[in-house]
Amino acid sequence: MGDVRIVDNPVMNRRRQWDIFCKVIDNFGDIGVSWRLSADLAARGQAVRLWVDDASALSWMAPLGAPGVTVLPWGQAADAAALAALLPAKPGEVLVEAFGCDIPPEFLSAWLAAPLPGHSSPVAGRCWLNLEYLSAEAYVARCHALPSPVQHGPAAGCSKWFFYPGFTPQTGGLLREAGLIERMTAFETKEAGSWLHSLGLPGAAPASASPLRVSMLCYEPPALAALLRQWSAHGLAGRPVALLVTPGRSAQAVKAAMAQANCPPGSAGLRITCLPWLSQQDYDKLLWACDMNFVRGEDSVLRALWTGKPFVWQIYPQQDAAHLPKLAAFLQQNQLTGAAQSFHAAWNERKQPLPALDAGALADWLAQTRAARARLLAQFTLGDSLLKFVAKNR
Repeated sequence: MGDVRIVDNPVMNRRRQWDIFCKVIDNFGDIGVSWRLSADLAARGQAVRLWVDDASALSWMAPLGAPGVTVLPWGQAADAAALAALLPAKPGEVLVEAFGCDIPPEFLSAWLAAPLPGHSSPVAGRCWLNLEYLSAEAYVARCHALPSPVQHGPAAGCSKWFFYPGFTPQTGGLLREAGLIERMTAFETKEAGSWLHSLGLPGAAPASASPLRVSMLCYEPPALAALLRQWSAHGLAGRPVALLVTPGRSAQAVKAAMAQANCPPGSAGLRITCLPWLSQQDYDKLLWACDMNFVRGEDSVLRALWTGKPFVWQIYPQQDAAHLPKLAAFLQQNQLTGAAQSFHAAWNERKQPLPALDAGALADWLAQTRAARARLLAQFTLGDSLLKFVAKNR
């Protein structure tokens, strides 16, 4: 299935200078989404400056960078003199606050002091967006594309727009670059075996003899020890599990859970491999090469959804269990029921027991995820929606 694309529109697709601000709060989720968005916009012919307070993760996440994307540092206070020299040379037309981060007032002053060529007003021809977190809740469609007047600071009197990614045509859509599904299909049919070998892992084997490959990205889920104990004793859906664990907190959590579960070493049902840090491109390949994926964060859950394979999302926990309605809305919006619903509940709630998955339950989960992907592929992407919105509201 190919991409749904907006028809060529010279006004919409005209090259603009974007300034995207990202503050790294929750490890790699914020910078992961911001980088993918920056690279996607640049691939569409846009010029992007990505301002980030901690770019260290990009050294392994995107070691080759991306044509058209410039990464710049910012902290609590920006260098006003440097901004005054930079922005007039390449005045920004689109300003994006990723996930509600606070843009330094020094930047706003310099941004507004450099009017666009052909415009007398500092705000003319410009668009200021507040890119919100991904959610499937009903308020997203109600609040998407609403203006918000700025009351204080150097930008007082300006307006910015709330821009909500989402799962319906009434929202800003989902982040997905052109050709993603085609690249995934080509990888699965031609490249998966050699890529797995490059990580020291066995390639494809006959389905009846091979373990199920499962990727694990998690932050200490309470049910992890029970899951590893279950797989160690019984495997998954009647087959052994080859668990591929991402580094950092995931690997530490799996090590601690194995000790807690008292799993015997060398179990026939479970083999664990701890992976090195992977670039975003290689993380995509990991998801494509696996039969099931455990993910955490906005970037990884979308990448897992695009695979069309069963996945389990560890949603960011909030006070008063406010994250659970968000999870329920996500499952309902994507029509994930049965085993998918009960497993998500067990992974995100301490009191829910882990369901045992047989081959039939896993097949139903696979069919539901593929159906959800098909529905979402029929909608416009976040990149298309952003370009269209900016062209209309500049």
